[in-house]
Amino acid sequence: MKKNITIAGAGLVGSLCALYMSKRGFNVSVFEKRNDLRSELITVGKSINLALSERGWTALAKVGADKEVRKIAIPMYKRIMHDSNGNLSEQIYGNPGQAIYSVSRAALNVMMMEMAEKNGTTIEFNQKCVDINFKTGTTILENTHTKELKNITSDLIIGADGAFSKIRSHMIKRRRQQYSQHYIEHGYKELLIPANEDGTHKIEKNALHIWPRGNFMLIALPNMDGSYTCTLFAPFDGENSFNELNSKENILTYFNKTFPDFAELVPDLYEQFINNPTSPMAIIKTDPWHVYEKTVLVGDSAHATVPFYGQGMNSGFEDCRILDELLDKHNDHFGNSIKEYSKLRKPDGDGVQNLSMHNFIVMRDKTGDPKFLLQKKIEQKFSQRYPDKWTPLYSMVSFTNISYADAWDIGMKQEKLMQTIMKDPNITEMWDSDEIMEKMLSLM
Repeated sequence: MKKNITIAGAGLVGSLCALYMSKRGFNVSVFEKRNDLRSELITVGKSINLALSERGWTALAKVGADKEVRKIAIPMYKRIMHDSNGNLSEQIYGNPGQAIYSVSRAALNVMMMEMAEKNGTTIEFNQKCVDINFKTGTTILENTHTKELKNITSDLIIGADGAFSKIRSHMIKRRRQQYSQHYIEHGYKELLIPANEDGTHKIEKNALHIWPRGNFMLIALPNMDGSYTCTLFAPFDGENSFNELNSKENILTYFNKTFPDFAELVPDLYEQFINNPTSPMAIIKTDPWHVYEKTVLVGDSAHATVPFYGQGMNSGFEDCRILDELLDKHNDHFGNSIKEYSKLRKPDGDGVQNLSMHNFIVMRDKTGDPKFLLQKKIEQKFSQRYPDKWTPLYSMVSFTNISYADAWDIGMKQEKLMQTIMKDPNITEMWDSDEIMEKMLSLM
């Protein structure tokens, strides 16, 4: 008899997880509290563009979804930094040919849902989880329109219902679950650089653009239609905060002074700013990620993070792949699989959160710093000379499947070593010399 799987959430991770489970031959039902994304016109507002990297591609490839996704993905080979005068500098992400990929959240979500449905998954919308029995695997759902209730009993419940997960909240109430939620002082607002009249991009297409300004920053990722999805990250309070941007004069003065070359690209900047929401960002931790043998969390419901490494989706996709591998290992025994999954993935959930906050500081404070850019050039040269001894932290996270926990630990050790190297009084003149390379080798 086929086993029945209930998945809460038809977002990116829930839809990919459904594809994985349906390909295993299970009966898969997905319940989503929102409307069907395909019935709505999605433009801009509250959806940071996605940066798809190696972990995401690996998870997609395992279920044969990568080829279709590549059709809507734009490679970004480097960062381009814009200073307050509009001058540009750049930093490549990895070795030649390596890139992270800009993907529309809405377009990818639609693609994932349709792939899951083609493989036998059923998706029901406007269905909200109101209660759950973890011992029997029964979920009580309420139709958000009719208020009708129904009970669904399954062999495994997968919570993929995001940062404010109902599945997780019931786990916390019933099972003395460890839980923490930390809002950072910054929020975000999405803006859009429109395409040229002929549909071409106004700034370099194959790059992630950053306007680093210390405690705040603006980023832009390219879209297929020639536009850019942009996100302003700023504190809610204090200097250069969202609370200060409370009039048309203040808003336009802020952008013309702080991001002048960006402001020139957006003719309806003020209208976008006042119409698009300002949203908070939080880091959410919980432990364990499973209950008994019938319920498990994946994606943001287990380890929601801030978006500064572009790894929220990638880590959620990796959850799906690891869970699938453990089901192979344990011959589809759900209890053994989710217990090991929870133990294995919790350190990586913590790792991606540490990495995300660390990269926020890098992006906003350091990407415009010549000494930081020089350090990255030294690391890149050393890694190319000794690839078995050194992989830069960004490359470990974005271009390999090394565990997040290991990447964080190795990266912090490398950073300590590099601080010693950067103290050399002649580092600017001799950074690419054999002497510096040998010194790094001796310090390892």
